[in-house]
Amino acid sequence: MRPPLFLLKGAVPALVLAIVPNSNAEEPLTYKVTPEVAQEGFDVEAKMCWVHARAGAIPASVTGGDFPRVVLTMQKLLLTGSDVFYALNDIQTTDGGQTWTAPREHAETLGRREEPGGTVVAMCDVTPAWHAKTGVLLGIGHTVRYQDNKVMKVRRRETAYTVFDPETGEWSVWKTLQMPDEPRFQNAGAGCVQRVDLPDGDILLPIYHKAPEDSNSSVCVLRCGFEGETLSVKEIGNSMTVPAPRGLGEPSLTSFQGRYFLTLRNDEAGYVTSGEDGLHFPEPKAWTFDDGEPLGNYNTQQHWVTHSDGLFLVYTRSGANNDHVFRHRAPLFMARVDPERLVVLRDTETIVVPEKGARLGNFGVVNISPDETWITAAEWMQTTKPDPHDFRVPMKYGANNRVWFSRIQWSKPNERY
Repeated sequence: MRPPLFLLKGAVPALVLAIVPNSNAEEPLTYKVTPEVAQEGFDVEAKMCWVHARAGAIPASVTGGDFPRVVLTMQKLLLTGSDVFYALNDIQTTDGGQTWTAPREHAETLGRREEPGGTVVAMCDVTPAWHAKTGVLLGIGHTVRYQDNKVMKVRRRETAYTVFDPETGEWSVWKTLQMPDEPRFQNAGAGCVQRVDLPDGDILLPIYHKAPEDSNSSVCVLRCGFEGETLSVKEIGNSMTVPAPRGLGEPSLTSFQGRYFLTLRNDEAGYVTSGEDGLHFPEPKAWTFDDGEPLGNYNTQQHWVTHSDGLFLVYTRSGANNDHVFRHRAPLFMARVDPERLVVLRDTETIVVPEKGARLGNFGVVNISPDETWITAAEWMQTTKPDPHDFRVPMKYGANNRVWFSRIQWSKPNERY
């Protein structure tokens, strides 16, 4: 039986109960989904909205409190431009999301920088995650360069990273990952990705890259060392691409039951592949439902929710009465994945963040505790043509630049946590 989609009663989302079959367990894995709002509203006069809402959780065993310390990073977007981003901010909660701090800007450490020739570079598309070996939050994204506040068509790009010290509560000045001096890595970054931290502290980091003359991007996974301050490349896996427009990008990696799974963005369809060592993967295939029909995700990232008893994909897709949303990037769906067939189980699909007319495609996933996972997203207040900058269109459907954190509360402790 297909699990029900949640309903909203006024401004308070109701709970969803989903039953996920699991042949390897005595009892099925069940979970509840509760979408909640950390903050809402945006600077209409300045024509800016919050985007890239992603969080990292410092475990309660480290904070000494009853709850983890959750640090959610986001940055402002200029609505009248295209991918015009400013300094990273953060908001925090130490009581399980009951209350949140006001946004705190980090312009000196995580802001824009000027380069010769009038170029401005910013760090963006950041995903913070707890690095257990060193006891810090490590935020990884990439750089974007502007001329006259417009994204440069041909530009250098690097993986950018910053470290949050739980003791001082401050982020370090962002740095860039040093890559081999090869043409394919002149435009290479880890924007919007999920990584896997290994027991020895090394990091499996997926990136996408291309040489200046290439029109399509490729994806590979790096094995990186990290001792608490500096990220460095140790090993590079095989590169993959597809002939469809712009190739592959925004890869996300997870591990489940002894294998590694990589989900990838493409203009025409999302792709997936699986491998044994986290570095080397066979040719990706387009995502489909288990009945063979295309998933309907395109030109938008997807991310993993990984429980010890189940592997799930979070994604957007067409065909959900959402033609008014840019690239059908809302609502956010979650469904279980068959790890053998690499397909999405249609009957397990449920909405985890609701559609209010704004796109939600730039989102994140964070494990809060063995019993709880959050999906975070901000309502991106741009719309479809002819005037993509008219924020009144998504407002007509109820959008208000909400920063969502959607709780997934598991019925069984996540032994993988």
